[in-house]
Amino acid sequence: MTKRPMPQFFEPDTQDFWDATKDEQLTYQQCNLCDEIVFTPRARCTSCGSDDLARKISKGEGTVYTYSVIRQNRNPAFADLGAYALAYIDLDEGFRMLSNVVGVENPLDDVRVGQRVRVIFEKQEEGEYLIPLFIPI
Repeated sequence: MTKRPMPQFFEPDTQDFWDATKDEQLTYQQCNLCDEIVFTPRARCTSCGSDDLARKISKGEGTVYTYSVIRQNRNPAFADLGAYALAYIDLDEGFRMLSNVVGVENPLDDVRVGQRVRVIFEKQEEGEYLIPLFIPI
């Protein structure tokens, strides 16, 4: 368990996303009018402006689009992590999200662009929400 910063609520656009993490579900939205995939969660479609959005559950698998290895961080919440990989993940459903690739011995050598990953959820020392992270498949 870590002490990553937790979301602060009331926040209407992302509340459903964070509530779904309690059940280890990674969610995204899809517009019922134009079929556009919408992520991060919001009130309106980023393509057509419709407010008719459906919440979908991702299977949680994707590909590392790009990443950076953070070697030094002055934020106390991340100080104990040592070097870690911060990555944009292209999920198979068609959206991209920023997260960490974990479960590797050395992020400098063990993470690469194009690598297949899947979501896991990390419990925090404080707070009720789980953090979606990714591990290599």
